[in-house]
Amino acid sequence: MTLESSDPDEVWMVFCTAPLDAAAALARHLVEERLAACVQRIEGVRSVYRWEGRVHDDPECLLVAKTTAARFAALAERLRGLHPYAVPEILAVPVRAGLPAYLQWVAAETRGEG
Repeated sequence: MTLESSDPDEVWMVFCTAPLDAAAALARHLVEERLAACVQRIEGVRSVYRWEGRVHDDPECLLVAKTTAARFAALAERLRGLHPYAVPEILAVPVRAGLPAYLQWVAAETRGEG
């Protein structure tokens, strides 16, 4: 995981695709363990990709998790451990702007203050 931030409370959005039968449990674990304040499950995603020499076209669920810079490494490691894929998609982008109250809520929830 190479993304770094000087502000541990900086909010990040983490994207991860998952099989439909695993997505709900993955989302719940991340929120229950305070690795994410919120995880949205977006169903109806189809992913076309090459894996092990074959092109696949599979239905998936896109998970969008809101976390902080301080919690990202733990979130990514937990997600890797729970995810059924050998190499799950885990992509993070920093949130550069947002409603201050929402950003504060994300930070508080991932610190266990909510």
